[in-house]
Amino acid sequence: MIKVGDRIPAGSMKEMNATGKVVTVSTAKLFKGKTVAIFGLPGAYTPVCSNAHLPGYVKNAAKLRKQGVDAIACISVNDPFVMDAWGKAHKVGDKIQMLADWDASFSKSIGMDIDLPADGLGVRSKRYSALVVNGVVKKLYAEKGTGTHTVCAAVNMLDELMAG
Repeated sequence: MIKVGDRIPAGSMKEMNATGKVVTVSTAKLFKGKTVAIFGLPGAYTPVCSNAHLPGYVKNAAKLRKQGVDAIACISVNDPFVMDAWGKAHKVGDKIQMLADWDASFSKSIGMDIDLPADGLGVRSKRYSALVVNGVVKKLYAEKGTGTHTVCAAVNMLDELMAG
């Protein structure tokens, strides 16, 4: 599993652009020269993800930006159409980039993949958040399970950023 001090590996994800076209987003472009808060979660429209994880980042997006975060990205092993619809359902707007790790390659490359066959989900992302500065992990918050939402909550990252 990736850890503080590691560089995010080269890779790509998909997202829906403003014109409704699916585009590729490289990790190099996403992180180069920026401070980015990323958070990974098991799946769009799942209970904890929809009721707590994503809404917490939507609610705290402006506060995170005031603390020096240039961009916020939600990463899930879903297709870009689902991520776009889920973002619209939660009124994400331009606050959060909704990235589809459609084949779980990004999650696997950082050691944040998990297989959840009992829940009918297959290979997904573990629940985590990280602060990445110019491609290097500066802070990492990983949950022990997928059904919990404590250490990776937006408020925890915000509290730590505010504390210095």
